[in-house]
Parts: sequence; C-alpha cells; structure tokens
Amino acid sequence: MRRLPAALLAAALCTAPALLKAEPTASQPTTTDKLLEALKQAPSQAVAVPLEYKLRQLWMTAGSPAVTLLMKRGNREMEAGEDKQAAEDFGDAILLDPKLAEAYHQRAIARYHSGDVTGAVLDLEAALQHEPRDFAVLETLSNIAEAQGNWKGAYEAWKKVLEIDPMAAGGQDRLKQLKLKAFGEQA
Repeated sequence: MRRLPAALLAAALCTAPALLKAEPTASQPTTTDKLLEALKQAPSQAVAVPLEYKLRQLWMTAGSPAVTLLMKRGNREMEAGEDKQAAEDFGDAILLDPKLAEAYHQRAIARYHSGDVTGAVLDLEAALQHEPRDFAVLETLSNIAEAQGNWKGAYEAWKKVLEIDPMAAGGQDRLKQLKLKAFGEQA
C-alpha cells in the first residue's frame, strides 16, 4: 500500500474541525440530530452501542431505494473481498446521490482496502463535508492515519470521534496511546 502524502491527510484533518461546528439547517431536530445528541450524552458503552448502530443504519439507508440497493451490494462485495467492484458500486451510489456521506465513507474503505490511500482520504474528506458529525468517518480517518504512522493525525481524528461519541469502543485508552505515540506524553 502506498503511503499517503502528509499534506493530503493534513488537509482532511484541518477541514474536519470547521465542519464539526456546522449547525443543522433545519429548525426542527432530525432523527440524526436526536440520536447524535443521545450518543453524546450516553452514560455508558452499553447505551452508546445501540445508538451508534442506529446512526450507522440510518446513514447507510438515507438514500433512495436504488442508492440503498447499491450500498448493500457494495457492502456484500467488500465482505467478499471484491473491493474494486465495491468501490464502483459506491461510486454509482454517489452519482445518484452526491450528498450521501455514507457512500463516500464506504467507498473510502473499499479504496483503502484496494490500496488507493489517496482516494480513500479524499472520500473521507467529502464524507465529512456532507456529514461532519459522522464519528465512523473520523474513526476510519484515524485508523488510516495510524496505519500510515501519522500519529498526530490519528490522535486528532480520534479526539474528534470522542467529541461526538464519548463512549466509543477503546475511547480514552486509545486516545492516551495515540497521544503518547504522537507527542510522547499521556492524554
């Protein structure tokens, strides 16, 4: 797998903080807004996990029936190790619904698995432009940065995960480990 140009990862990480401050445009909170608020307030991982699942399902099925079908097919292909075909299906979903953040996220995963690190990070950046509160996208960004040895990038992305999902699996322990690797100090 190719190493990601540091400037590209840095640009994705620099974009994310400003996007995280974006407010929903609707005057009434959406289901997503309510679930994200509940996730932020979750007192334990036992409460957070079902909320995370509901949000991921909501994001996965947010498109039209045709887009949802492409998303499900792409996920089946990824499970079968057919990452290039999955990336094509997610790309088709993006063509049909260019604002669907989860399509970019899933294509990023497929691209990363097939060795296209640059394409993966570009897709993650696009996903965050459409849904800056997607903790799963930030987690994927953190994992890619960590795999690339970019400890500061991995730390910054994981810190943002915890702002949205304080009870994320591995939470504070992972933050401490990444901070130690990035800066040589405890979080």
